[in-house]
Order: sequence, then C-alpha cells, then structure tokens
Amino acid sequence: MKTLFALLAILPALTVFAGNDNVSKNKKENSMKPIELTKESFVKLVYNYEASPNVWKYEGDKPCIIDFYATWCGPCKMLAPSLEKISEEYDGKLIVYKVDVDKNPELAGMFGIRSVPTLLWIPLNGTPSLSQGALPKNQLDELVKSTLLKTK
Repeated sequence: MKTLFALLAILPALTVFAGNDNVSKNKKENSMKPIELTKESFVKLVYNYEASPNVWKYEGDKPCIIDFYATWCGPCKMLAPSLEKISEEYDGKLIVYKVDVDKNPELAGMFGIRSVPTLLWIPLNGTPSLSQGALPKNQLDELVKSTLLKTK
C-alpha cells in the first residue's frame, strides 16, 4: 500500500516533466504555422499606423503575407492548408500572418478589406499589394517568388 501511495505522489511530478517535453515539441511544430495577429501585434510586427498614419513603414525583417480571413468562410478554409505549406516551405525566408476580420474590423477597414479571403503581400522593401480569393498553391508559390522574394 505504501508503494502505491508513493507512486501516486510522484505521478504529478512525472506528468510535469513529460509536459515540458511536449511544450518544446509544440513550439518547434508551431514555429512554421501562420501567426494570428491582433491590432496590438500588427502595430508591433507589421505597420505602426498609429505612429505614422501617412507613411508606410514595414516593421518586419522578412517579407510577409497577411491572410485576412473569417472563420465562417469556406474559401478561407480551403486556402488555409496552402498557406500553412507556404509557411513551412519558406520558413526563415518569409512570415505568414492571419487576421480574423470579425475580431479585428479596424485592421480590415484600414486596408479596405470587403471580401475574404484577401491576401496582403508585403515585400521587405516597397509597396504592399493585395490579392483576393482562394488562390491555388502553385499561384501562391509564383507570387511569393515574384512579389516577395524577387527570384523571378
């Protein structure tokens, strides 16, 4: 009986250690997935439109794609796996962000987003551009190479 109580006593500690290993694995796995933006993170990572509303100044150090989407949108759901693949394939070369237009109407309004999905393509230098609709993976690849990485 004492052995059973001893095992039960150390079980939570073992679970904590096992959980830490899973946390580090999840951080590695999630590092390549699109990153959800809020207004606060957008201002910090992409464009501080409050500080300089009339002059575009990208805050990032890698080109990025911002997916303006809605959770109820069918085409948005179709586009999501392709954007995850783009994020994985170009890990370290570009960043893929997501903005839920229902949770962040101010960000959507700032860029005149009226339909979803809409992608905002932001090169490291230069002017951002928009594309609308659920583009197929091969078109996303072409746009990444020609618009963001300038390899074509």
